[in-house]
Amino acid sequence: MSTAITAPVDRLLYKPEEAAEALAIGRSTVYELMAEGALRYIKLGRTRRIRRIDLEAYVANLAPLPN
Repeated sequence: MSTAITAPVDRLLYKPEEAAEALAIGRSTVYELMAEGALRYIKLGRTRRIRRIDLEAYVANLAPLPN
């Protein structure tokens, strides 16, 4: 039995759960970041989606700790 490995889809919009996986953080942390305005999102009806550009901007704005 073989399992096919597919390449990840280059998404434009992420569900909070998918964003959490992409950032390697917890789902509840993503919701906290959205609530405090640190991670921008859009609303589509009753759902929330995070644009790829907003994920990249969040990561780019993270400051590394000094050594």
